Amino acid sequence: MARIVDYFESLSPAALQRLGEVYADDARFKDPFNEVTGVPAIREVFEHMYRALDEPRFVVHEAVTEGDQCFLTWDFVFRFKRFTPELQAVRGASHLRLDATGRIAMHRDYWDVAEELYEKLPAVGALMRWLKRRARS
Repeated sequence: MARIVDYFESLSPAALQRLGEVYADDARFKDPFNEVTGVPAIREVFEHMYRALDEPRFVVHEAVTEGDQCFLTWDFVFRFKRFTPELQAVRGASHLRLDATGRIAMHRDYWDVAEELYEKLPAVGALMRWLKRRARS
């Protein structure tokens, strides 16, 4: 598992060429915005991340492994290219299932899009914070 954590924490556009060393050929990937299968499609998700954001990186805090499954908690740190130059962080978790060769066969990310992303956008954020206050009252 340390190899996978190291890969994510050192992820870069150049490292995407080695994605097939970490993901099985027919791996499935799902997050709040994407659901894809196969290394080329997963590579496109990460390539889009580098096109859309400045300085994106993952900081893994915990990795719990049991058999062929792993659960990671992480911060995704980045800057918006178009909205605000401040450093942003999204807290999330990943559930990974490994194949017999130790490559990722299934990758599912869990994080709250409203709280962790939409609330940080200038116009949408004000609306999301207002909705959140209304829901609590």
